[in-house]
Amino acid sequence: MAAPAKAPGFAYAALRVFDISIGEMLWSRRTIFMLLVVGLPVFGALCFRAVLAIGGPTMVERMHVTGPAIFGLMIWAAFVRFSVPVLGVFYGTALIADEVEDKTITYLFTRPIPRGAVLVGKYLAYLACTLCVVLPSIVLVWLLVVPVGGSLGANFPDLVTDLALIAVGLAVYGAVFALIGCTLKRPLLFGLVFIFGWETIVLAIPGYLKRFSVAYYVQGLVPHAMPSDSAVSLLQGVMREIPSLPECFFWMTVIEVACLWLAVRAVSRKEYVLEQ
Repeated sequence: MAAPAKAPGFAYAALRVFDISIGEMLWSRRTIFMLLVVGLPVFGALCFRAVLAIGGPTMVERMHVTGPAIFGLMIWAAFVRFSVPVLGVFYGTALIADEVEDKTITYLFTRPIPRGAVLVGKYLAYLACTLCVVLPSIVLVWLLVVPVGGSLGANFPDLVTDLALIAVGLAVYGAVFALIGCTLKRPLLFGLVFIFGWETIVLAIPGYLKRFSVAYYVQGLVPHAMPSDSAVSLLQGVMREIPSLPECFFWMTVIEVACLWLAVRAVSRKEYVLEQ
């Protein structure tokens, strides 16, 4: 009598789920939404170059700002404060919630693989999908904006830093909202309240509450990535407390690992009841 087939390990199962999920995510309606979100900064950069083409070099002199400074502001406002958390909440909360809504969660969980591997595989697919779309858009904005009063070669290290910052932000926000999606009903609504309500409020008030937000640590990396022009200095002045670089990376790593671990435990133990 043949021995029963051995169930695949956690890592192999996660990679298999990743392989299946990446194609589904790239060809989903959420990808269209993601393209619209990251396309806005690109459109803004194109408009900026069009205005300069009409106004000429004298317009740049009257503006008293350089391309690297404008790029730094766009990284902070368009990507760090908007695109990264919005994509994190729309994708992260849907990793398991979409399967429950589509009533396909039973099919996934009846496979001979660990439940947690399903979540980890879909989380890795989310990271790959968002990074493949967001990072090229940042490079395109950089190519359009930085040459105005700046040098691509001199500012290339800042670009690499910014790309790393965005990648870390997507990873952390994705883990946080994956946990929310696994444990709460209506996770998308809760996630939107978190990023546009809680994080916006606690960053504006003094005290220690801001340390319980992801944005506090993500924005703490921005001054290290943004050039020290006058316009950027004004922006940094708004952030009264700026945590150190090691502190930011430490707590962001703790948040990501803890949230992903708790999400795996929640998926492994929770009984999902499909509504008729």
